[in-house]
Amino acid sequence: MKLPSWKIVIIGGGPGGYVAAARCAALGGQVTLVEKENLGGTCLNWGCIPSKIMKNSADLFCKCMTADKLGIRIQGAVSADIRALMARKDKVLEDQRKGIAALMDKNRVQVVMGHARIAGTGQVTVTGKDIGKTVLEYDRLILAPGTAPLELPGFPFDQDRILSSNDMLCLDALPGSMTILGGGVIGCEFAFIFSALGCEVTLVEGMSRLLPLPSVDAACSKLLLREMKKKKIKVYCDTVVIGANASGSGVDMALSLSPFTDNPSAKPPKKDCISSDVMGVCIGRSPLSKDLGLETIGLDTDKGGWIPVDNTMQTPVENVYAIGDILGPDHIMLAHVASHEGLVAAENAMNGGEKKAVMSYHAVPGAIFTMPEIATVGLSEQVAKDQGIAVETASVNFRILGKAQAIDEIAGQAKMIVHATSKKVLGVHLIGAHATDLIAEATLAIEKGMTADEVAHTIHAHPTLAEITGEVAAKVMGTPVHG
Repeated sequence: MKLPSWKIVIIGGGPGGYVAAARCAALGGQVTLVEKENLGGTCLNWGCIPSKIMKNSADLFCKCMTADKLGIRIQGAVSADIRALMARKDKVLEDQRKGIAALMDKNRVQVVMGHARIAGTGQVTVTGKDIGKTVLEYDRLILAPGTAPLELPGFPFDQDRILSSNDMLCLDALPGSMTILGGGVIGCEFAFIFSALGCEVTLVEGMSRLLPLPSVDAACSKLLLREMKKKKIKVYCDTVVIGANASGSGVDMALSLSPFTDNPSAKPPKKDCISSDVMGVCIGRSPLSKDLGLETIGLDTDKGGWIPVDNTMQTPVENVYAIGDILGPDHIMLAHVASHEGLVAAENAMNGGEKKAVMSYHAVPGAIFTMPEIATVGLSEQVAKDQGIAVETASVNFRILGKAQAIDEIAGQAKMIVHATSKKVLGVHLIGAHATDLIAEATLAIEKGMTADEVAHTIHAHPTLAEITGEVAAKVMGTPVHG
């Protein structure tokens, strides 16, 4: 059946928006993609990619500093060149943006650069430096405007001493010391990166553990804290910063017991005040929904400013869809999730009202690029218990792997959660070298409803880090070889 050639307007050119654009075009739509800044969105320009470029350099620097241990002698000083690192980052990002632009051109997607605002049902106005003001008509609208770093009222970003996560990706000099507010994904990643590059790092987290996310098993948080201490990163959990005084010489911060902690026996921090050259604020994201003109089509956000959708990605307004981080923390705010949501929205937008594609979140891998890396999929042990599911678990250390010993990356652990009766895999949590690559097998196992026994009887190549999945599956079945 030939689908109608709908006029599709997509607001936001991030990993959700541009994927949706390509899919709508492939299905025969007349697609216009509007982006106000740079193609690629937060992920490419301010998140996933630039931080991984920095992490790659930080990893290499660490290897150089311990090269003699591996039989390599480096003569002369080894130092981090933050300007060269930023120049490489900028080049990679520009190349990636060009790649996305070429993809849009190949798919005959019209890209319009400017600020988009809904003018009413069927119309979007775009204002830009090169185009002035223009009006786009649509039959279907897909919203993917994304988010921005959340700014706390008491700590306004000044791009000098008090930095957002965006600012931390644009430094022209490496600070001698840095305090990071927030022990979530972004805060923990930056803590390891800047520490590895030679910065003295302090991390302040209001909850009782690092990465206090339901999707991350507590065992990963515990091991991560141990690795931070090894790298001389100071960590204050159950603690908040209640005041900050930025001056030419640095930032003085007042600490207090956190009112948000989930630890009933939490104690006040040992220090009332700490100081560092800069303070990085990594405590969340805020929605970019204010200036979209949602009121012109009767689309209300929730109290947090997030846009509601059903499992077909349609908003309460007919023919209007939303994808990506603008859906908020009740959904999963990850680039690869946004891309999949984009595919679902595109399929349904082009289906003439007969919606068939449904978004499922039951097997979404999470990738955290700390040192060592963390990757998760499915339920944590605590979430499974909270849901009343009888489970069994097993853990295996990375140090049992020959490959981990060979590459000198022995810190890490794999944990598997299975249904107590059926032994169906419900969750896998990895912390260790290349964990973010290894999680793909566990994701497939959960997606396809496999049991631990089936995973254990899958032959894994030796010597590889991937053996850890087979080892932990065998252990949970009571038949460990090395575990």
